[in-house]
Amino acid sequence: MLDNEYIKFKRNLNALVEFSRVINSSFDLNFILNNVLLTCLGKFLTTKGLVALNENGKLILKSSKGIPDDVVFDFPELTIDEECNLSDSLNDILARANLKVVEKISSSNGCVGIISLGEKLNGTEYSEDDIEFLRTILNISATAIQNSIMINELKVVNRILDSRVQRLNSLFELSKEFGLFDESSKVTRLLVFSLIGQFLVSKFALVKFDDENIQLLESKFQADDLLEKIRTIDYRNIESSIKIDQIQKNYPALFDLDVNLIVPMQLQGKTKGLIILGRRMSQQDYTDADIEFVYSVGSLAIISLENKRLFLEALEKYKLEEELDFARDIQKNLLPQSIPELKSFDIAAINVSSRQVGGDYYDIIKLDEDNYSIAIADVSGKGIPASLLMANMQAFLRVICRLEMKLEDATELINDLIYENTSDGRFITFCWGILNQENKTLNYVNAGHNPPLLIREGKIKKLHKGGIILGVVKTTIPYESETIELQQNDVLILFTDGISEAMNTKSEEFSDANLEEIAIRSASLSAKEILNNIRNEVMDFSSGAVQSDDLTMIVVKVK
Repeated sequence: MLDNEYIKFKRNLNALVEFSRVINSSFDLNFILNNVLLTCLGKFLTTKGLVALNENGKLILKSSKGIPDDVVFDFPELTIDEECNLSDSLNDILARANLKVVEKISSSNGCVGIISLGEKLNGTEYSEDDIEFLRTILNISATAIQNSIMINELKVVNRILDSRVQRLNSLFELSKEFGLFDESSKVTRLLVFSLIGQFLVSKFALVKFDDENIQLLESKFQADDLLEKIRTIDYRNIESSIKIDQIQKNYPALFDLDVNLIVPMQLQGKTKGLIILGRRMSQQDYTDADIEFVYSVGSLAIISLENKRLFLEALEKYKLEEELDFARDIQKNLLPQSIPELKSFDIAAINVSSRQVGGDYYDIIKLDEDNYSIAIADVSGKGIPASLLMANMQAFLRVICRLEMKLEDATELINDLIYENTSDGRFITFCWGILNQENKTLNYVNAGHNPPLLIREGKIKKLHKGGIILGVVKTTIPYESETIELQQNDVLILFTDGISEAMNTKSEEFSDANLEEIAIRSASLSAKEILNNIRNEVMDFSSGAVQSDDLTMIVVKVK
C-alpha cells in the first residue's frame, strides 16, 4: 500500500516538474493557458473545461474545451471583482456547461482568473487530493501567466514608446526650425511639409485668427468655400480636436468638403488658429496619437507665428515697469525721508502702496521751532492717475504751509486748487493739523477723511471737525477747525481706509472696531510700538489675500 502511494506521489511530482518546465519555457499567453487546461483535462480525465482571465473587471474566456457555443457567447457580458468571487450569473453559466469544479488562479498581485473543469469520464467526484493537486498546478501556472501578461503589456508599451520617441524627436527638430523663423510664410511652409510627410494628406488648410479677422495661411481646399463655411461655426471656441464622426454630425458643410480632422492651434489656453486636414491617402483614420502630434506641431507653429508680437508686448511691458519703478522712487521722495524728533511729541509713520505707485499721502512739515504741520490724504482710485494727483497735493500743501494762513482758509484754497486741476471726477479725503510743542495743542481740519482717533485714559475721541472732501466742488461752505489741548500720554492716530478696510481671504474687513480696540490696548506704548502693533495685526488679518488698497498711518504720542 505504501509503495503504491509512493509511486503515485513520485509520478505526480515528475508530472508537475515537467509541466513547470513547459509553461515556463514560453511567454506566449495562449500557449501557457492551453497547456494549463490540457494538463488539467488529462490529469482528471474530463473532456470539458475552460480558463478565463480577469481583465479590468471583465471575465474574458481565453481557452476552452467542450464548452457549448451559447456559454461562450455569454462570457463577454460577465463582470468580476478583484478577488474573482463567483457571481450568480457566472454560477449559472458554469452549471449550463455542466462544469463541476471551479478554482481561482492567484498570483502575488491577486486573482488573475479562474479555471473550471467538467465531470470525470469515470463518473467519480473530485476528491480532496484532486482539488489539492489542481491548486498546485494553478500555483505553478499563476507565475507563468502573470509573467506572460506583463511581457505582453511591456511589448505594447514599448511599441507605443518607440512611436512617441520618434515623434518627440521630430517635434524637437521642428521646434528648433520654428525658432529660426520670424516670417509667417516660412513657418507655414514648414508646418505644411511636416504634416504632409507624416500623414500623406492631399487636402489641408491652416487658418489663423487675428483680433476679429480670420486669415487663411495655406489651403488645398477651395479657399472661398472653406472660409465661408468656417465663418458659420463658432471657430474661436473650438478647444479640442474634432474627428470625422463629429464633423459629419455637427459640421456637415465641412464634411461635404471632405474635412476629416480639425485641430486647434492654441496659445496660453486660447485658440489662435485651426489645422484642417482631409482624408489620408492610406485611408486610415487619425488615431489619438496622430491627433496629439498634430496638436503639438500646431502649438509650436502658433508660438512661432506670434513670437514677434509677444516679444514686442514684453518689451513694452518692460519699459512700462522701468517707468513705474522710476515713478515709485519719485513718489517715495515726496514723502518724508525721516521723522523729526520733537520735545513734546513722539511721532511714527508708515506708507505701503498696494501697487508700484499709489494715492495715499502723509507729511510732517516744520513751520517754525514750535509748530509742525501733520497731514494725511487718500486720493480716489489707485495706480498712476492717483499718484499724479497725490504729487499735486503734496506740491500745493508744501507751498500753502509757507503762506501763514489760517488752517480753515488754507484748506479752502487747497480744495479750490484740486477742483480746478481735476477733470475726471477724482477727489481726495484729507485731514491735517498743526501741532504746537510749547502749548501742546492740535489745531486741525478734517476734509471728509477717516476721523483720526484721540486716545485718552482708555477712551477714544474722533476728530470730525472740518468740511467736504477735496476736489468735488468749489468751496461754498467754509471749512471749520478745532483746537484740542493735548495731555501727557495722549495718543493721536491718523490713518487711511486701507487700514480699517483691509480684507482677509474671506472678504471680511478689518474694521474700525478692531483698530480702536488695538489702539486702546497699545496706548501705553511708544508711537513706534503702537504703529507696529496695528500694522502687524492688519498684516496677520489679511495674510494670504491680495492687498486691495494703500496702507498709511501716522501715530503721535504726547510726551
